[in-house]
Amino acid sequence: MTQASATTRPIGKEKPIPEPKASRFKRLWQSNKYLWLLFLPCLIYYLVFRYAPMFGLVITFKNYNLFKGIWASDWVGLKYYRLFLNNPDFWPLMKNTFLLGLYRLIFGFPAPIILALLLNELRKAAVKRFVQTVSYLPHFISNVIVASMVIMFLSPTGGLVNNLLTELGFEPINFMNKPEMFRGIYVLSEIWQHIGWETIIYLAALTAVDPQLYEAASIDGASRMRKMWHVTLPGISSALVITLILNIGQVLEIGFEKVYLMQNPAIYDTADIISTYVYRIGLVQGNFSYGSAIDLFMGIISLIFIYGANWISRRVSETSLW
Repeated sequence: MTQASATTRPIGKEKPIPEPKASRFKRLWQSNKYLWLLFLPCLIYYLVFRYAPMFGLVITFKNYNLFKGIWASDWVGLKYYRLFLNNPDFWPLMKNTFLLGLYRLIFGFPAPIILALLLNELRKAAVKRFVQTVSYLPHFISNVIVASMVIMFLSPTGGLVNNLLTELGFEPINFMNKPEMFRGIYVLSEIWQHIGWETIIYLAALTAVDPQLYEAASIDGASRMRKMWHVTLPGISSALVITLILNIGQVLEIGFEKVYLMQNPAIYDTADIISTYVYRIGLVQGNFSYGSAIDLFMGIISLIFIYGANWISRRVSETSLW
């Protein structure tokens, strides 16, 4: 009976012998070593400049003294968090930061999508490459130069925009001294600076759309606008959702340099945001614990934003970051 069962055992049902971890790692390294080497600078950057400094967050719970050091400084618990929440400037700062980030999201997020769709419709390769190159270039200009260009173009004396207004018979406008205009100026400068670079993501996603879908739509008599709406946008929907989630998480993470360089005391009502306030409190006044506590608080809020956006996306579209 035992011999019969042994001879009739199906072939290929034996349990595979697991590969040792060391051998598997060695095989993966040999087959992908150049990719790992390319990834190494990025890994070192994040370890040195992102993860290593995290141990310093303990100063948000201490009255940090430069001469005593981090660990010898007095423990104060949540003192600086309560101080910020009870600060009269808390709500104006939150409002300015949130509105600036919200406007950038509303107007800045669809801008590269529209440009990518328009570039995808171009048939002449030379024109397409020219437009791409021109739109990419501002991304490589530093924020200092961009802010200087904005101030120079909008100057009431000799600025390009005001010269044009004067030629049309209007009075010059001091744009940079009007609080109600700051948010629009900032958002437009952000769109101009980054629209081309962010288009790369969507152009890459467009290459994965099946050309047969366009052919089927043409047979059905669909116009170019119909193809864009029913074929192109659904084809890049995953990329759209992921970038939207990431952008929502960055609503409160407004870049410090450009805002600081473009603001002045006359427009603090709309231009003073969390990052510029942290700069004045933490670096100018030397209250490192207070400034770090504010920065960590905003990081937690951003984490809540991105987690909430990811949760909603997973429930609605089944596309998410995790």
